[in-house]
Amino acid sequence: MLIKFILSGVIIAFCVFLGYFAAWKYRARKKYFSQFQTFNERYLNELAYARRPLPVFLKEYAYSDDFDKTINCLLGGKKEVKLNYLSKDERNYLNDYFEMLGKGDSASQNAFFSAQKKYLEEKKGGSEAEAKSRGELYLKLGLLAGLGFVILIV
Repeated sequence: MLIKFILSGVIIAFCVFLGYFAAWKYRARKKYFSQFQTFNERYLNELAYARRPLPVFLKEYAYSDDFDKTINCLLGGKKEVKLNYLSKDERNYLNDYFEMLGKGDSASQNAFFSAQKKYLEEKKGGSEAEAKSRGELYLKLGLLAGLGFVILIV
């Protein structure tokens, strides 16, 4: 009886872990667009006040994971970043965005990056909502699958 109880707990925990693992894509999107929106805000502040050279600005703030890779790749001359959780349109948007970074005068850059603010806020909000709903969904599905396996075993 004790073995069945322990085995049931392990099965449920494993299935919940699988549900958590299945939702990684939505958590990664949320983190990515959150950092992207923060980057845009910082760059707009940089254009308005400090106006330091782009390499100095990029070294001042540290980003993590995929967004850091994106900055390094696109500003390093690569054409595209391969991120599985971004759509083709989003990848094209990234390329266009980083292609404009540091090009032109301050006024035109300020206008361009200010126009991107709304899009990035929508993406950030949408990815946060999707991560919350899908993350909870996958956890609940993992729990239900674990309970289903336990019922089959007992």
